[in-house]
Amino acid sequence: MKILIQGGRVIDPASGRDEVADLAIAAGRIVAIGAPRPEFQPNRVIDARGCIVAPGLVDLAARLREPGHEHEGMLESELNAAAAGGVTSLVCPPDTDPALDEPGLVDMLKFRARKLSLCRLFPLGALTRGLAGEVLTEMAELTESGCVGFSQAEVPVRDTQVLMRALQYAATFGYTVWLRPQDGWLGKGVAASGAVATRLGLSGVPVAAETIALQTILELVRATGARVHLCRLSSAAGVALVRAAKAEGLPITADVSINSLHLTDVDIGFFNPAMRLTPPLRQGADRDALRAALADGTLDALVSDHTPVDADEKNIPFGEAEPGATGLELLLSLALKWGTDSGLSLPATLARVTSEPVRVLGDALGSLSSSAGRLADGGVADVCVFDPDAVWTAEPGKLKSQGKHTPFAFETSGTALPGRVRATLVAGTVAYEADAGA
Repeated sequence: MKILIQGGRVIDPASGRDEVADLAIAAGRIVAIGAPRPEFQPNRVIDARGCIVAPGLVDLAARLREPGHEHEGMLESELNAAAAGGVTSLVCPPDTDPALDEPGLVDMLKFRARKLSLCRLFPLGALTRGLAGEVLTEMAELTESGCVGFSQAEVPVRDTQVLMRALQYAATFGYTVWLRPQDGWLGKGVAASGAVATRLGLSGVPVAAETIALQTILELVRATGARVHLCRLSSAAGVALVRAAKAEGLPITADVSINSLHLTDVDIGFFNPAMRLTPPLRQGADRDALRAALADGTLDALVSDHTPVDADEKNIPFGEAEPGATGLELLLSLALKWGTDSGLSLPATLARVTSEPVRVLGDALGSLSSSAGRLADGGVADVCVFDPDAVWTAEPGKLKSQGKHTPFAFETSGTALPGRVRATLVAGTVAYEADAGA
């Protein structure tokens, strides 16, 4: 299939390319940026005038809910949501049921995703069997099955010796361990500690839950030399620790979720369960520190933290509601909103959801390492075409995801979102195209 994306503003943050040009695609690869050769005869032309032609987005945190939680999300529905959001590659954590601690489970998940041809899927393997924090998994076998790293998802390893052994093993073989820093004992509340949680009578999660865990992780990184990716930082104090650790030269990277980047605990309002999230929403000073850290590179990537939740588990009292929100279809728009608010250029903004996440993944992407998250001659044709001037609102009933709950739903937030995806291509195949009237 030969496709010509015509007349768009081509932006590739990885190379600095920013120009109005055509993009020619054949056999799943980009064969020309600019005027194609005369012999190139496209089977299809996509009119991209007035639109941005960018690399497909790379999301480092998206739960697909399969296997084990199909009532909250099916692989097909969530990968359709990814395509509708311009996401062409995503990383899923291992907290499925059963957990991704055996190669057969990983093989099955990747096989099903390949058959759908909607988005590239890169699973994280469980760091310990059943995420129980006791016995290490067979990391080498999981890596051969396609795992790009190892994680405990939201389950902390309380035994520091187990965590140290895991990092030692990972360092020996060059694996990356993905950890969300949260103390297993202090992190049991439902809202961030502070005036709002106190006023509402909600159990709190102090900032120390993040910083104590971070200090432990950083000490173990110093001792082992393991490469660690820190998932979904939530506090100004946590940002300060990461900034100092990077200045020291420790091999760490970090990300932040769209929720923590735009919302605070005040948005909980009158016990709005849509705001029941993990990590919990913190104060305005924390949000501002996260926004600044993403802008200056202390935090490497912006993630959707997509976690579809069933209505029966969400429409109940705040303290009992299941944490999580749908986010794949909102990632691009909320990145653009942050970039505009922060005074960043469009290429710099897009880097946080394209080339920078690929840098975090590094060699774990295998043959895709050199061309994912970028637009380059001969590279994979994973492309997002979006209208930067379009404004839309998140209406839950119109979301592709099986999970309809988002803090940014227009009904609750009144938020108008910038940028609308017009087409998403994965390996040169159109995975999503907006209706003409959308």
